[in-house]
Amino acid sequence: MDHSQHGKATQYKENSLSLIGAVSMGTAVIIGAGIFALTGQIAELGGQWFPLAFLVAAVVTSFSAYSYVKMSNAYPSAGGIAMFLQKAYGKGTITAVGALLMYFSMVINESLVARTFGSYTMQLFDVGKDSWLVPALGVGLLLFAFAINVSGNRMIGMFSLIMSVLKIGGIVAFGIMGLWLSGFSLESFAITPSEPAGASGFLAAVALAILAYKGFTTITNSGSEIVDPHRNVGRAIIISIAICVVVYFLVAMAVAGNLSLSEIIASKNFALAEAARPALGDFGLWFTVILAITATVSGVIASVFAASRMAAMLTDMKLVPHSHFGMPGDIQKHMLVYTIVLAIVLTVFFDLSRIASLGAIFYLIMDIAVHWGVFRYLRKEVKANALILITAIVMDVVVLSAFLMIKVQTDMLVIYVAIAGIAFIFVGERIFLKHYKKED
Repeated sequence: MDHSQHGKATQYKENSLSLIGAVSMGTAVIIGAGIFALTGQIAELGGQWFPLAFLVAAVVTSFSAYSYVKMSNAYPSAGGIAMFLQKAYGKGTITAVGALLMYFSMVINESLVARTFGSYTMQLFDVGKDSWLVPALGVGLLLFAFAINVSGNRMIGMFSLIMSVLKIGGIVAFGIMGLWLSGFSLESFAITPSEPAGASGFLAAVALAILAYKGFTTITNSGSEIVDPHRNVGRAIIISIAICVVVYFLVAMAVAGNLSLSEIIASKNFALAEAARPALGDFGLWFTVILAITATVSGVIASVFAASRMAAMLTDMKLVPHSHFGMPGDIQKHMLVYTIVLAIVLTVFFDLSRIASLGAIFYLIMDIAVHWGVFRYLRKEVKANALILITAIVMDVVVLSAFLMIKVQTDMLVIYVAIAGIAFIFVGERIFLKHYKKED
């Protein structure tokens, strides 16, 4: 018996993550393809001060991280968002809807990354930015991600680790080289746009920038694997966010130093590649495109794995319906297929701006639900500060409201799709859970 316990302890030690390991994992996940996909979109909304949107988004994210840290400290597990919501709201509609919003935001992120892959790859060829090859390449990437995920967890881990090291090192190098070669002259800061974005536009830019940080939630899924999770989960999240904000701000300043605001907006789907041209010429273009390809490939593979695992967990929790349609394999393999199909549909029919907008709306609504659940039902149990929770909710509401206002004025289709999506999820879950309870 003692020998068995010793064996289990040794296995735990070998499979657990140190604080440094957790920070490395978290930073690799957070610093993904978002910086390539979102920089131009954020500049279009935020105007010439768009680099500051990354800093403000980091502040909002830091307050948001508080709830996840407290929940992870109290209930360290691999359960993730679904388990947090269930602890707060029980096994009902709110938990199911909130978890599905997180799932769909992850699927939306995959399509965003896939379109970004296509947009940057096309910069190496004399092809228009609206070419059908952009979504075609995105679909190809999603199918490649499916193949890698089907091959097993070991292949996913090894591939992701190699790609993450290349990705982070390359992004940092881009930021330093771009800012240094620009002579630290902030070109886009010097030009005021003809139609200033204003406060609402800047806050809308912050909403999109938050998407570049939301990968920190992945760290909470490793609560059962991190050494001393009651201390190190929170530390890992804080340190990872701090590292990421430095990297993001550096890259944003490099873009601002090499392109005017109008140039950034004109090339919003591949802003980093365009920013590399003035300073580094063809070498800079090739370097940035290869870096973007590396980031997008690793990002979509990791996201597909996480999303399919979360969907499988929701199925096991009896919160979503499931049908295998005659497919072989376990539930996660089935969810992998559904995840890829949904991402392909979004990649084909939506452009980058709309994909990013839907992701921001779904994520912020889910985030508010998590904070309110902790504040209303669990704050004493997890020893959370009520003022911080309320501040996080207010920040999310302000940023989301500003974003929705901008979209009402500029792109109502996004609003219609978001409302229809949320209504479909809510009504569908009400019907399913009511039917499931009757069967029990």
